[in-house]
Amino acid sequence: MDSLSPPRRVALTPGARKALTAAGRLFYERGIHAVGVDLIAAEAGVTKKTLYDRFGSKEQIVVEYLADRDERWRAFLADHLDAVGDSPERRLQAIFDASQEWTAENSAKGCSMVNAHAEISDPSHPAYAVIIGQKQWMLELFTGVCRDASVHEPEALARTVMLLHEGALVAHGLQVFPDPLTLASEQAGALLHAAADTGH
Repeated sequence: MDSLSPPRRVALTPGARKALTAAGRLFYERGIHAVGVDLIAAEAGVTKKTLYDRFGSKEQIVVEYLADRDERWRAFLADHLDAVGDSPERRLQAIFDASQEWTAENSAKGCSMVNAHAEISDPSHPAYAVIIGQKQWMLELFTGVCRDASVHEPEALARTVMLLHEGALVAHGLQVFPDPLTLASEQAGALLHAAADTGH
């Protein structure tokens, strides 16, 4: 699908940052539609007027919540990738390792983007571009790893690896069986190794 234009962002004052922290916790734990501006204001210890002055709308708070998580995830993943060098196999492992650590620390209920998409499926919503943008970026990252491994049809393999990764994130949130990211990582690594060995 085509890339979507990034949404408008707002400059965050210390008070707005505090409100965003409260909103992010509430949105993730209870769901975006279930959380109103009154509750966010009460949890953050600010007035509703302050929230509207800083953000303009609840939609913009949602944008900032998801964009903030996206930025923190990308920085977290970059640190893992920087530590392993250029080996495609090690970079692939590092992506899954980063996801394992991130979900343990930040995502007990599964991927925030997947969860948000369950509530925001309208492309006209300003947060939609953040959700889809992160997943497009992850697919591009997997595609780059597969290209670097010189496999045949790297785009097709990257999509398969992406399915393993995203499925593992959902399975983690559902808690149907233990440690889905480790299983997905092992399967993705085996696929990359086999494709690199055979050239297709």
